[in-house]
Amino acid sequence: MDPVTLTTDRLLLRTVGPRDSDAVHAAAQDPVIHRWIPRLPSPYLHEHARAFTRRIVPEGWANDSMFTFGLFLPEGDLAGMLGLSMRGPAEAEIGYWGTKEHRGNGYVTEAAAAASRWAFTELRVDRVEWRAEAGNHASRAVAERVGFTVEGTLRSALDNRGVRRDCWVGSLLPSDLGLPSTAPYLPTPS
Repeated sequence: MDPVTLTTDRLLLRTVGPRDSDAVHAAAQDPVIHRWIPRLPSPYLHEHARAFTRRIVPEGWANDSMFTFGLFLPEGDLAGMLGLSMRGPAEAEIGYWGTKEHRGNGYVTEAAAAASRWAFTELRVDRVEWRAEAGNHASRAVAERVGFTVEGTLRSALDNRGVRRDCWVGSLLPSDLGLPSTAPYLPTPS
């Protein structure tokens, strides 16, 4: 798929490219991001940002496996990153982080809602899953504000730099946003 651009009231969600390498590198120096994003190389070097913006992001879009958006303010500042990774034919996993300078303004929540709606309507997924290391209250707050249902805690489900950690898991379904599913859904009776 060719990269797409999404807009919200306050953001431009677009793919990141070589021109964004410096901004991605600068944002990824934040120790809070490193604490909660275990797949991020540490230390995060310029070569990592270049590989991300020049190879990893374009390959994800090209092979329909990962759809990565930079969250940009109208003046061009990078406010965060968001990715939707395909886990199966009708399921995607969402991940996100906000830049230190722009946290607490609701930008990541706004972007996660827009990207999830896009996944349901354009990618035709029936479930967006969210996972975060147990204790990452900021990520959980974003997920809950978007409308995700926190389903529980998975024991030893994440590897954070060689240490097994518990993670929270939640889901958002098209019906949570008033959208139709591509397949019928029959919830378990209570």
